[in-house]
Amino acid sequence: MTAVRSSRLEAVVGPVIEGLGFELLGIERAGGAGSEVLRLYIDHADGITVDDCEAVSRQVSGVLDVENAVRGAYTLEVSSPGIDRPLFTLDQYRRFVGEAVVVRLRQPLESRRNWRGTLAGVTEDAVVMEIDGEKREIPFAGIDRGRLQPEWPEPMRPGPGNKPRNKA
Repeated sequence: MTAVRSSRLEAVVGPVIEGLGFELLGIERAGGAGSEVLRLYIDHADGITVDDCEAVSRQVSGVLDVENAVRGAYTLEVSSPGIDRPLFTLDQYRRFVGEAVVVRLRQPLESRRNWRGTLAGVTEDAVVMEIDGEKREIPFAGIDRGRLQPEWPEPMRPGPGNKPRNKA
């Protein structure tokens, strides 16, 4: 999926989503004409429910069809950002300074397209990541997509203290 920034699509669906009381975080598109998937990420201070996604989907679908904003057939998906939330704007990156992130670039930088590290800061036009103890500035315009990379605790391994006990 590729993130869409400042598009006509945002101009069409943004007001509908805001009118329903939600925030449009961003849009991702994948596939081509006739088989395109359009994924909208929405958020709300109280969280997002399946009913919220359904209501937004119903309203946005009608508007997209009336405005003819997507050419050909498409599948519309409406989602909450989740724990591995995608990041679409510099303001969203600013909000998560100090968190682990992964970004995929449109073109390689230093022979790499995928960068994983800690979000150390945000400048006017770049994301600053700390990778292996070194800070690297990644131009925002070069980021294809970025998302939080939650760190999960190690799963417990079976051992002498972790065995299930038979109760007699």
